[in-house]
Parts: sequence; C-alpha cells; structure tokens
Amino acid sequence: MNQATAATNLKQETPVNRLHNFCAGPASLPTEVLLKAQAEMLDWEGKGVSIMEMSHRSSDYVKVAQEAEQSLRRLMQIPDNYKVLFLQGGATLQFSAIPLNLLGNQEGKGKADYLTTGAWSGKAIKEAKRYAQLGLGEVNEVASSKDSNFTTVPEQSEWQLTEGAEYFHYCANETIHGVQIFQPPQVDAPLVADMSSCILSEPIDVSKFGLIYAGAQKNIGPAGLVIVIIREDLIGKASEWCPALLDYANQANKDSMLNTPATYSWYLAGLVFEWLEQQGGLEAIAKINRQKAELLYKTIDDSEFYINNVDSQYRSIMNVPFTLKDSSLDAQFLAEAEQAGLLNLKGHRDVGGMRASIYNAVSLESVQALCDFMIEFANKQA
Repeated sequence: MNQATAATNLKQETPVNRLHNFCAGPASLPTEVLLKAQAEMLDWEGKGVSIMEMSHRSSDYVKVAQEAEQSLRRLMQIPDNYKVLFLQGGATLQFSAIPLNLLGNQEGKGKADYLTTGAWSGKAIKEAKRYAQLGLGEVNEVASSKDSNFTTVPEQSEWQLTEGAEYFHYCANETIHGVQIFQPPQVDAPLVADMSSCILSEPIDVSKFGLIYAGAQKNIGPAGLVIVIIREDLIGKASEWCPALLDYANQANKDSMLNTPATYSWYLAGLVFEWLEQQGGLEAIAKINRQKAELLYKTIDDSEFYINNVDSQYRSIMNVPFTLKDSSLDAQFLAEAEQAGLLNLKGHRDVGGMRASIYNAVSLESVQALCDFMIEFANKQA
C-alpha cells in the first residue's frame, strides 16, 4: 500500500457500526487512524508484510519509530535535553521504575515526596514505599485528599514537603475520580507526573518537569505501551537493585530497543501523533476538549437528576464521573444508553455511578449525543 492510497483512506467516511465509546481505557482511537492501519495491515508500504511482522531492527521500522518520536516532540515541544522512551508494561510498571531510577542510591539516603489525590497516585506511593522498606530511601506523603473522597486537591500550604527531595510525584489527572491538576505544582524538587489520562489533551511546558510518563491506552494508542519523557540529568542514577530493563539509562542508550519493543503499538502511536498534527496540534485539540467538557458538565449541573461532586476548579476535562440522584436507576440508565449506542459509561468499581471518558478521539458529536440522552432519560423519570 503506497502513501497516496493510505492518505486516501484517511478521508473515508466513518463506518456505520462505529458507536459512541466512552471507555476509560483501552479507549477510543481516531477512526482515521484505524482506517489507515487497516489499509496497511497486510502490506505495509508495498513490503508484502505487516508492520507487526517486521524486525524492530530493520531500517524500515527504525524509521517508523524515529518519525513517531519526532512527531511527539513537535506536538509537545519537547526540549532537546529530554529523552523520549517508548517502553512496555504500561504506566503501572513505572510506579516501580521511578523510585528504582530516582530514589535509590548507594547509601540509601534518597528522599521522595508524593501527593495523593486519587486511586492512581495512591497506587504509585504504595509501590514506592515497598522499595523504601528495602532501604533504597525515604518516601513521604506530603498530603492526601482521601478524607474528601478524592473530590479535590489539598491546598499547597498544607503540604509537608521534604527538603532536598530527589523528586516530587503527582498524578496530573485521576482517571477514576475525575480530578485534574492543571498547573504544575510549585516545588523545588524535580516534578514527576503521571499524565496517562491527560497527555496530549492540551499544551504543557515540558521544561517544568523532570519526568513525565503516560500509558498509551487513553490518548496515545493501544494498551501495553508507555511513554517516558525524562530530562537527561536524571538518567544514570539507578539503584544497583534496578533491573536492566527498568533502567532508563539502558533504554536511552538503546533508543528504547534494549529488547523487542511493542512494535505495533509504537506504530499506531505514530499514526495518532500524525492525526493530532493534522487536527492543528495540541492548541486546537484543547479547544475541542474544553468544549466537550463544558457541554457535559453543564448538562450535569443544569439537572437535579445528575451529580458530580468534584471541586469545580479540579474537574477533569478527560474523565467525568457522575451519579444519578436515584441509584436504583443505574442499571436502566446503562441499558438504555447502550441501546442508544453510548458505550462503556459504567463507573469504576471503586466509586460506582457513571463515568464518561472523553479523550481526544471522542468527538464533540458523541458528547452531544450523550448529553441529549441524559436529558431525555432524566425527563422520563420526572
């Protein structure tokens, strides 16, 4: 399949069986990306094989990988003194990799600060403390919003920061609880941010961070891939206990190909980056994301039937949890939503209720369809 034919496929109409998918992850992918991948599935660039059947060492695949990285660098305006790693294991594996790379040292005196604002930052600090217990350093929880059921972010004046911390970890967007921290915290330690569910949703200043990591299955591509963007001065500090595959220095030195990478996920990520550039980049996609979020939150707030308890200044523009005033109607709501082509609206098992994940690939039309359904459903119960 040549480039011209593939480009033509980007313009095909959406298949009629594509429904409105609000899954939190693995999440929606742009239809144009799926169509291009479909067109190239059996015969990539006239090579007679699929991209997933190629050696990751081949010049053809290395070019695909390099172009994906350069596209991401353009989108996020990543400075030259940052490495971009395409790794495996999802974001959860980075809960271990980060302390092993940044906390540990030969004397075990490293210190790290963690802010807990939901389930994922909670899992991150729990994992880091396991390594602290082995003598790799100290892990401090600066503050937690658990007492508020993770509906807000503790005021920074309440944080108990550690002087001389090796890094400060936080989750920029809590997928389960729908809490988003829009501005990077103002701390002295290098910022380490889990951006799994908000990366590429709006422009950010990468230079304010020491390390950014993000699982792919929200705004990047298929599950299994994780992207790590790390400032070069933080590389090469891994504990002696750090496994070779988790050592950022080893991965950086081998261009993320220390072992066989997730080649198809990497390829698809590149197609998503290309699609984002075609949409006008992160500033353009951010405007759409804001429109979608405002529309959905307005539908919730204008109704006495739906409730979102998240502090308004921290409401996520990617994940919108909400409950029905009468929870006995939950099953009926979900069943009728599915009949209307609105999929995967059930809330996370830890919090219940509903959740609409409105990532980049979820269109404004899909969000409008959801809002129309919500209004109609509420009116029928009046």
